[in-house]
Amino acid sequence: MIITVLTTFLASYFNFIFNVDLTLLSIAIVFPLVFAIRGSFRRREKALGHLSKFRSALQTVDYFIMSNAELTESSKNEMIVILEKISEETMDHLAKKEKTTSQLDEIIDMVQRFMNSREEVISKSLKDRIFRFMQDLHESIENLHAINIHRTPIVLKAYCKFFIYIFPLVYAPTVIFNLGPHSPIIIAYGVVILTQFILISLYNIQDQLENPFDDDGPDDIKLDNFKIYR
Repeated sequence: MIITVLTTFLASYFNFIFNVDLTLLSIAIVFPLVFAIRGSFRRREKALGHLSKFRSALQTVDYFIMSNAELTESSKNEMIVILEKISEETMDHLAKKEKTTSQLDEIIDMVQRFMNSREEVISKSLKDRIFRFMQDLHESIENLHAINIHRTPIVLKAYCKFFIYIFPLVYAPTVIFNLGPHSPIIIAYGVVILTQFILISLYNIQDQLENPFDDDGPDDIKLDNFKIYR
């Protein structure tokens, strides 16, 4: 905004005005910016779907274990602790934007070790059903991890930001020219500032949607709602 005001002042003070067709420049900024916003929003919606699948898989595994009459209460409580660890570690992993899932994988492997250590009381059919939902769990976590570490291409974001910053250098002299010498300069300030405010606001919206897990905006995903025991 400082650049916008300064550019408008200098263009007016030195009478540096010209008439340029802004259609191409507008397309160069607005189109990729809207494309980036749509991509961020789509990524957020996919993350919500994967989180829902993640929680439903955890709960289903919990139901299978709790309904097994041959398991002791201590074994059931052990599985509850494991599932809660998976839930908590996954949410922490997403919130901290961890690059690797090694720590999370170790916790998930505890489910397999639990099942193998109790083969005498867990039937093969029950084990197959549990592993089927563990597959959904793994798939959801991998998709969430991919969404968390792969964002809008850096080149596209840098491109948008660059053109937003140089836009006033072209826009301010053109607005002053189109308004004519008899129009109050305050109108040019208002038009240029409003336009730049819209552009930078759209860029900030995209930047906020970029990471839907950091809880740094009103539209971010509330991860606590997807824990197994909320």
